[in-house]
Amino acid sequence: MAAALGNKFLSSDTSVIFGVRENFEAKDIEWKILGKHNDKVLGFQDCIRKSDYILICCENDHLLQVCEILAGFDLEHKVIIDCTNAPFDNGLSCNTVWIRQYLNGKSVFKAFNNLGMDYPNSDVLGLIKETYYCGEEGTEKLKVKKLIEKSGFRPIDAGSSQSAFLLEAFFHLSKKIAANKKEKTEYHFKLITV
Repeated sequence: MAAALGNKFLSSDTSVIFGVRENFEAKDIEWKILGKHNDKVLGFQDCIRKSDYILICCENDHLLQVCEILAGFDLEHKVIIDCTNAPFDNGLSCNTVWIRQYLNGKSVFKAFNNLGMDYPNSDVLGLIKETYYCGEEGTEKLKVKKLIEKSGFRPIDAGSSQSAFLLEAFFHLSKKIAANKKEKTEYHFKLITV
């Protein structure tokens, strides 16, 4: 997902750097190509230091490490966007809420989580054209909307950061539908106005 989103931003002439963990090993061809550019793939700390927008696109196994590094920075002028989904369980945990608490109440926005970590493989036909986002109203939220537009997705405002639970549940519902159908296919939702 990180490589796919990053490439969408790069194609819109947006400056992009990719933050990777210390022992990251490029296996996919896309990451190997990006890795050839010394200024594009950096460690988490260098990436955070140089970035205005930080999109968290990691697997849950690495989320704590990312947050520990984030917590060591002054994040006042940085926009944090959580693109992840907590594991599905009956406790209804939410990564966005957890990240905000870990960062001592720093405003954290939710966006792109409907794509899932396996994007674009989960959307081989390129049918997903929108992403939902939420967060507190203000200039940062307007910046998130503009960033989503630059990526080529249509931004759909889901309200305040309290909606992060709903956005994660929305993602898990699509996965549950796919599992119940017992087909090797993905299901996505399309927002329609009437």
